[in-house]
Amino acid sequence: MARLTIGARSSPLAMWQANHVRAALEAAWGGLRIEMKVIATSGDRTAPRDAQAVAERGIFTKEIELALLAGKIDLAVHSLKDLPTRIADGLRLAAVPEREDPADALVAKDDLRLEDLPEGAKVLCGSPRRAAQLLARRRDLTILPVRGNVGARIRRLDNSDAAATVLACAGLVRLGLAGRITQRLDPEDFVPAAGQGALGIEVRSDDGRTLELLKPLDHRPSHEAVAAERAFLASLGGGCRMPTGAYARTSGDGKELVLSGLAARPDGALPLKRTLSATVSDIDAAEELGRRLARQLLAEGAEEILREVARFDRPLGSH
Repeated sequence: MARLTIGARSSPLAMWQANHVRAALEAAWGGLRIEMKVIATSGDRTAPRDAQAVAERGIFTKEIELALLAGKIDLAVHSLKDLPTRIADGLRLAAVPEREDPADALVAKDDLRLEDLPEGAKVLCGSPRRAAQLLARRRDLTILPVRGNVGARIRRLDNSDAAATVLACAGLVRLGLAGRITQRLDPEDFVPAAGQGALGIEVRSDDGRTLELLKPLDHRPSHEAVAAERAFLASLGGGCRMPTGAYARTSGDGKELVLSGLAARPDGALPLKRTLSATVSDIDAAEELGRRLARQLLAEGAEEILREVARFDRPLGSH
């Protein structure tokens, strides 16, 4: 009887994700025995001040990857937006299950929408990307930093004088908190983080048995979409503090992959957003679409924004 060990973080969302993958594997392969191994990461011990630093430094993935390389676990389940765009040597992204909603969500008191928040309202936000897009729409808002997992951020909102916070739709849905969503922010307009809403299953590159077991879980349209987004982020240099986002989806006729990319200043001024589409037949073609869009944005002004942010690393939400 085949056995597998899944490694994941201890947060409620991470455990939901790991158990989701476990259930899918058990459904695909009768008789498969699966164990769970909880691994503490540096991000769990010290919450990051800047959410954009998560994927840059791999603070929620490094210890799990080390356990995977050491053979202590057979596969790791990540929120894909937490996984660095450069996969560690000896590992590979084996499967991306069908993606949950990639959009961001406004969670507001009194069921208000973004346009209806009071003048000067306080919004809790731990992401430069979200903050920049909020300020691009509402220059009057006061953006306050927030840290912690989904539950902690909602509790902070409920126990403060802030009017709202912004979280990923996917995390709220997976934790049974969809009822707290007061407004879904259309990802074609309010661009999400690369890979948001998707899970990434990582394995050792030479582990043919586990790679074969994971094949039924890989949802090719989702995998191609996030491959384009992550290639865009890597090529743009999205590990910096510059607010960046990417959103890929299949065209209405199903023939092309459509990718939107965002580069913005932290204060939300003059965000740069462009969209490209291409016929995509495999992961390599999806990644090339991401690189093409990054080159376009760099040529049209993102490179200048990168230099500005490097010179003036302003606190989140200053304006």
